[in-house]
Amino acid sequence: MSTPERSGDDLTKTRVDAVAKVTGAARYGTDRPAQAHAALAGATIGRGRVVRVDTDRASAVPGVLLVLTQVDVEPPGFIMGGGFSFQSIQPLVGDRIAYRGQPVALVVAETPHAAAEAANLVTADYEEEPVEVTLDAPERVRQPEEPSVGDPEAALAASAVTVDGVYSHPAQNAVPMELFGSTVEWTSNELLVHEGTQNAGAVRGGLARQLGLDQSRIRVVATVTGGGFGQKNSLQSHIAPLAVAARRLGRPVKLTLTRQQGFHQCSFRPATRHRVRLGADASGKLTAAIHEVEQQTSRHDLFPAGYTELTARLYGVPAFRGPQWLVRNDTQTPGYMRAPYESPAAFAFEVAIDELAERLGRDPVEFRLANDTATDPLTGQPFSSRHVGTCLRRGAERFGWDRRPAQPGTGVGFGVAIGAYPGHISPAVAHVRAGADGGVTVAVDGHEMGQGIRSAIAYLVAEDLDVPVERVTVVIGDTAVAPQHLTAGSWGTASALPAVQHALQELRKKLGTAGVGPVDVAAAVAHSGRASVEVEAVGLGPGQPPGALERSRAGLPALVGPVYDGFTTYSFAAHFVEVRVEPTTCRVRVPRVVSVADCGRVASPVTAASQVRGGVVWGLGAALREAVEVDPRYGGFVTSTLEDYPVTVNADVGSIDVDFVGEPDPLLNEVGVKGLGEVALVGVVPAVLNAIHHATGRRFRHVPVTVADLL
Repeated sequence: MSTPERSGDDLTKTRVDAVAKVTGAARYGTDRPAQAHAALAGATIGRGRVVRVDTDRASAVPGVLLVLTQVDVEPPGFIMGGGFSFQSIQPLVGDRIAYRGQPVALVVAETPHAAAEAANLVTADYEEEPVEVTLDAPERVRQPEEPSVGDPEAALAASAVTVDGVYSHPAQNAVPMELFGSTVEWTSNELLVHEGTQNAGAVRGGLARQLGLDQSRIRVVATVTGGGFGQKNSLQSHIAPLAVAARRLGRPVKLTLTRQQGFHQCSFRPATRHRVRLGADASGKLTAAIHEVEQQTSRHDLFPAGYTELTARLYGVPAFRGPQWLVRNDTQTPGYMRAPYESPAAFAFEVAIDELAERLGRDPVEFRLANDTATDPLTGQPFSSRHVGTCLRRGAERFGWDRRPAQPGTGVGFGVAIGAYPGHISPAVAHVRAGADGGVTVAVDGHEMGQGIRSAIAYLVAEDLDVPVERVTVVIGDTAVAPQHLTAGSWGTASALPAVQHALQELRKKLGTAGVGPVDVAAAVAHSGRASVEVEAVGLGPGQPPGALERSRAGLPALVGPVYDGFTTYSFAAHFVEVRVEPTTCRVRVPRVVSVADCGRVASPVTAASQVRGGVVWGLGAALREAVEVDPRYGGFVTSTLEDYPVTVNADVGSIDVDFVGEPDPLLNEVGVKGLGEVALVGVVPAVLNAIHHATGRRFRHVPVTVADLL
């Protein structure tokens, strides 16, 4: 990977927690000791009612301590409907089965092996009902709000050149490396939960509601999370029953879901179907776009669709309409998976854009540049910063786009696509303590799930005060030190860093030092006459009311953006992909990718580049391998292991050349950072498909594109 064109000092900014992670010192949610172990038994029907659960054989397994088939807890509520959980229903409450794999019993035993054996012996009798698990299900709901500007139907009718295509994207699963799991312990009638989560605040708030406790009696700790990608963004259904079991037994209890259970009991990226209609005039200017989306949801929750909020803003299209329908299925509620709406939306739209450029006889890069815009088409406001043109030009130069074969079908293909992701900010609370030994401790909202937020915070403090980064301690993911609002949507760094910056300004005032420049922390603290000096500061998004902080403290989403008073904020990226299609076996190889991102100031170059590489790897998997297959007869997912759900591995990855525009965005926040983790994926999938078209002369409107498609 080539490094960003930045100062050599940036190359020394390695991850501050790298050693802890690679040596095993970092403690994950289920790395904690426990005196008992739990396992779940799941429903074997796709929809219906439980008549009877037979636990006799399970209870007879040596070492079994408890078998729960019902728990008396309140519903947690859907996180997008005023609640805390990824879905509104709570298993083991009532007799309804909403989806295959829904838990029907929780077994606790002395060892994990006894618990798993006993869970496999739980059986149940059911009254079955017909299941619907595809986008052809009859029950659908149209979202009341849809992006719209101008009269796209009339503009399409008047367009010189048009494209009209249907593009299919399957359901997918995030399969984070760290399995879902919790360690739950009651101490002095207080609840301590160690959980790999992106949202310790929602876990705390949800458990308070479910168990009838004051939040002050619950502490949730997520020191590190071994990958979340949106799937761990809220309260999981197993935690409340686990807390009930731990309280009943009077000992700590640990539960780790199996990989298969992660597919059947946690959220997933829903399947979508897109119809995209584009129009352009003879000069190559876009005149109209209509992007219609059908998306899977569950029967019990309407998981919101936001696909066309993105595609309305990719280009300067004067007339746009983006209706979206939710199709009710017998599944758990789908959820957020890295670039949740944006990656499937860009797949459909950017393949259609390539088709339109081809019909116009225009170069795909030049066509995109010709339709760039500095203005948000939906609001008429300027973008706070938008460097799509720079991304495309720099990427084309680094990639060698000028060497692209003029005619498709040579077996070697060059493809390009752009991506965008909205700029959100959440409230954040930062506590900073300067010690007499010269060390600085920062406790702030945020979760470290591999993206490098702990490093970004540590380097911000080190640079501001001019202290060694080794003297900075960052505490995140712990509800005992800050509210721990959801870290997702690429707003974690953009939310935490401004709060920390405010706290550093307050610290300088309290220490009596200059507002800028190096600080001798030990001397300043000694001069104060105290053992340490502590300050607290709050960071809010532009125009965000202080009341948003109370939502955050309650464990509820409290976001602002991407539309602010006077501007709209998005991060952008351009991806260039080379594919080679072997003529006999039709095996697709991707020897190189060039990605250029516009994410504002690059707070931590090493981890930022890692984020982009990871997004590209995800995109390769989505384009060529990943699809969650359903069983339309019985419900459930039939590809629920990594043997059946192949993800991209090292042998599939060639060179990934990453670069950044590096222009700060001071309108969004004083630090100048925008999001990166999500936009790194958006646009990779269509770039691969556009490259496959160029290599083979064949256009595909579905993913993944497999060897079977090419043979």
